[in-house]
Amino acid sequence: MLRQRMLILLTCLLAFALIGAGCGKTTTDTGSQPAKEPYKIGVVLDISGKSSSLGVPERNTVEMLVDQINKKGGINGHPLDATILDTKSNETEAALAMKKLIQQNVLAVVGSSTSGSTMAMVESAQNAGMPLVSCAASIRIVEPVAERNWVFKTAQSDVLVATKIVEYLKSKGMNKVAFISVNNAYGDSGRGEFEKAAAREGVTIVAQEKFEQDDSMMTSQLTSIKKQNPQAVIAWAIPPAASSFTVNYRQMGLAAPLIHSHGIGNQTFIELAGDSANGVIFPIGKLPVVDSLPDSDTQKSILSEYTTQYTAAYGPPNPFGGYGWDAFQLVVKAIEKAGPDKAKIRDELEKTQNFVGVTGIFNMSPTDHNGLSLNDLVMVEIKDQKWQIIK
Repeated sequence: MLRQRMLILLTCLLAFALIGAGCGKTTTDTGSQPAKEPYKIGVVLDISGKSSSLGVPERNTVEMLVDQINKKGGINGHPLDATILDTKSNETEAALAMKKLIQQNVLAVVGSSTSGSTMAMVESAQNAGMPLVSCAASIRIVEPVAERNWVFKTAQSDVLVATKIVEYLKSKGMNKVAFISVNNAYGDSGRGEFEKAAAREGVTIVAQEKFEQDDSMMTSQLTSIKKQNPQAVIAWAIPPAASSFTVNYRQMGLAAPLIHSHGIGNQTFIELAGDSANGVIFPIGKLPVVDSLPDSDTQKSILSEYTTQYTAAYGPPNPFGGYGWDAFQLVVKAIEKAGPDKAKIRDELEKTQNFVGVTGIFNMSPTDHNGLSLNDLVMVEIKDQKWQIIK
């Protein structure tokens, strides 16, 4: 009798041990298969500091996408793990963040928010063979392509923006303009591309000025510009300096139209500039004017879906969040095709064709790591502190 009881006890203990061993395994949502190894993506953004109006919507968008993708099963069954680092709007921090992510052996990196912080990351990406997809504007991020073969970007290049502005000037019969820019990589690259576009079309730049990103008073620069009596003034900056310049511009009573770059494409610019923002003209992607687009527009469904999802979670979106959406989605789609192989991920990014994103329709190639065209930009004007498309 005792031996029978001991046998029953041993059988029960063995059963509990087997159950416990089974519970220790990680399984998928179905509970039938072990979970696959996570795919790691690095994200470097200007979340705090003077460029936070760009980085915050990009971070929000990435977090939203990670949640959506993981709820759908990840990438080919692999959970998606995104490490998001803050540059604090500092180029040195951006460079350090890139090196940290390389050490962590992520599959690709998205970022950064500004041209300067991205340029601080490019060399490390190239040396390490790390796919990098920037959310910033400067054409120098991806050109010359022979020296940037691991680097891509989603914001419209300043060469496109400059060309679009010059096209607008010519359509209005304006051939004499002043140009002012923020004194950093974004402003310097924009100035260079605008000079080229203006020269091609016979537009004369009668005055050139600069200001710092932390400046709030630009009266001396505006005084110099006003003396030249330009037909239009082109400003190349981001908030908060872009907003301060616009307020100063109205206070100085300049009559010429004020045309900004796409760096002001967020609500922060309008909030800081107030009524002074009204009348500002600039080129931007279609997101701010999605409600004005015809239903036949190829991008409209994507733009509407992104607007709905972002608004529900964070409030109204802006094009900077769109740059983050495009960059992250391009990386995810490349990993879906290539698997956890950095070189193959790079190749798939370069093969991107007809990808309908928030910023535009991307067609990458071995000679074009931005993949956008002038058709992905529209001219808008701020009226009653809202963006309105210029027909």
